[in-house]
Amino acid sequence: MTATDPLVSVRPRKRANPLAGIWRRPLTAVALAVVLTVTVAVILAPLLAPHPPLAQDLLHARSGPSGSHPLGTDDLGRDVLSRLLYGGRPALLGTAVAVGVYIVLGMTLGILAGYLRGWTDRVIVAVMDVMLSVPIVILMLAVLAIFSQSNVAAMLTLGVLSSAGLARIIRSACIGLREELFVDAAKVSGLGPVRIMARHIFPGLVGQLLVQVCLFSGIALMVQTGLGFLGLATPPPAPSWGGMVGEASQVIQQSPGLLVVTGGLIGLMSLSFGLLGDGLRDLDQDRRRGISAGARKPGRVPIAKETAETPDTAPDTGVLAVRDYSIAFATAQGPRTVVDSVGFTVHPGEIFGLVGESGSGKTVTGLSLLGLLAPGGTVTGGSAWLAGTRITGLPERELQRIRGKEIALVSQEPMVALDPYFTIGSQLGEVVRRTGGVTGGKDAVRQRVRELLTSVHLRDPDDVARRYPHELSGGMVQRVVIAMALAGSPKVLIADEPTTALDVTVQAGILDLLRSLRDERGMAIVLITHDLGVVADVCDRAIVMEKGRIVEEGPVEDIFYRPRHPYTKKLIASTPSIATTEGRIA
Repeated sequence: MTATDPLVSVRPRKRANPLAGIWRRPLTAVALAVVLTVTVAVILAPLLAPHPPLAQDLLHARSGPSGSHPLGTDDLGRDVLSRLLYGGRPALLGTAVAVGVYIVLGMTLGILAGYLRGWTDRVIVAVMDVMLSVPIVILMLAVLAIFSQSNVAAMLTLGVLSSAGLARIIRSACIGLREELFVDAAKVSGLGPVRIMARHIFPGLVGQLLVQVCLFSGIALMVQTGLGFLGLATPPPAPSWGGMVGEASQVIQQSPGLLVVTGGLIGLMSLSFGLLGDGLRDLDQDRRRGISAGARKPGRVPIAKETAETPDTAPDTGVLAVRDYSIAFATAQGPRTVVDSVGFTVHPGEIFGLVGESGSGKTVTGLSLLGLLAPGGTVTGGSAWLAGTRITGLPERELQRIRGKEIALVSQEPMVALDPYFTIGSQLGEVVRRTGGVTGGKDAVRQRVRELLTSVHLRDPDDVARRYPHELSGGMVQRVVIAMALAGSPKVLIADEPTTALDVTVQAGILDLLRSLRDERGMAIVLITHDLGVVADVCDRAIVMEKGRIVEEGPVEDIFYRPRHPYTKKLIASTPSIATTEGRIA
């Protein structure tokens, strides 16, 4: 890809709205209209009610609809419409209290357990088990007795105990979402767990949250009206929907219409909540249709502290130095070493290649330097040094400090390294605020984003910043990922197969970009690849790895023209060459 590559013909969009397109779904739109209309009418009850809710007119008791009483009167001559409007206040207030607690507590526990895992997950799961085992109805009755029939206290109790169910659902979804590559990319950029959970995990859970919240709203409404039916939470004569159902049931033989009006409104609201939840879930799925689903990788854990017999002083030369480096993974048959006593040095301003076939250990070596080993993986020996600082065995908090600022990563799959829920400018701005050292407000961040996009030769950076990842071509997305890695001005850039998913023309543009960035910034680049053509094109020195071991190391010219190891010779021989097939070309 070149700097003049055209953008895809898709108009820039504003930030995705979860309600966008709802009017194209008639059932969902009607459900939303019912909920909003009833809610607004209840809020405006003092303005809309034709009579005071407690005013009695015994001469017109149990009368039918009329101009003065649009829905008729009850057995005491009180206006049914007025009592419905005022009676909705305790019902919707109690529902709002329960739903609010349900969202806050359920989402917080679910995301913390699903993202942090470990002992946090175990403690939260144990708490959720206890909450789910508590009989909600009995506890609510006890709360009503203690707090003098408090509607808020009862519904607060319902929200707290019910949040465990939401937390379980969110936890399961979060466990899968945290393995997405864009979450790893955010972590490598130096973002902390709180920001990642808030900015990158939570948006991916909105669809499931909407469904659960709408369904729970219907349940909470039924519970609150049930308490009113029993004369609890909102004792008579104060109007409540549940209380009105109870009163109507006593005169069902004389005025069956009263039960239809009051009970029908409760049923209509509960049904509308359920239909609204299903519709919003479908809208969220439609909105994400066409966005790359993302390839999932195994979860990441910090590298473990290595065994002893490694030097405690930094090597004298090189911005990145690796010495006697070994990595093993736990298996059913015991630890299995996948990288064995690897050592190399990378100098400032150098492009250093890690070459080998799939499974040779090159990617594991590179990712371990960032503390991104898969579960069960540990550094079993040796050490790594970055600009004089030992990075092997650093705790996660220290790794967060150096990621993005001292060492950065360009992942193999650029599309899934970006969060599909946010625009390019939003994601770059987040990294800039975290690692870019920008002082000032939004204008300063926006200017820095523009500079980064310009530095990777993207035409019209303002337009690119407004777009979502799936609206860009593969080469443009790769350049955006490189710009994100450059936000913190790292000393070392690890590029993991940066051209594998791109066509040959775009590959050339990306390789030219890496060369120009090296020349302009003087940073070291570790290029992980299996493509010997890429190594020959851009690398100064390289190591060749086979089965986790280095079999050859040296300048690129020596490796290509004077290979010593048989494996290196086989790699070179297996590379397609026009020279060897020239005689067969017509």
